[in-house]
Amino acid sequence: MELDEIKALIDLIMETDVTELSIEKDKSKIKIKREKYLASPDMVPAAPNPVAADAGSEKEQALNEQTLATIASPIVGIFHRAPSPESPPFVEVGSTVRKGQVLCIVEAMKLMNEIESDTHGTVSQILVENGHPVEYGEPLFYIEPSS
Repeated sequence: MELDEIKALIDLIMETDVTELSIEKDKSKIKIKREKYLASPDMVPAAPNPVAADAGSEKEQALNEQTLATIASPIVGIFHRAPSPESPPFVEVGSTVRKGQVLCIVEAMKLMNEIESDTHGTVSQILVENGHPVEYGEPLFYIEPSS
């Protein structure tokens, strides 16, 4: 594989939401992987109307947004609560989670991307329904941090 082809592939990945690419051509193999910057929970905008939340007052919701950690989607894709249709969900509302624990999968271009918790705590709300599309930066979970 020529250097110009590799540079073109890197440029292509940088312009899309793809985070990993593997190619075999002739007797050459190349794997390009990039890490996306994930905003801290304080920097991610909160969802205006969470799917799993009951209709509450705006004051209550504003207070929740200030005290709860938000786990947002790092990519565009399809939200999956479980590793397979037959498996139980990774977490439920009220589940205790630890930092690094898998909360869900976002499928993008047939790649399954595990989304992990970035804090210890309790799942307060699940904001997206299973099988629904999500956007980059869209809140997926609210987690009440443990002290």
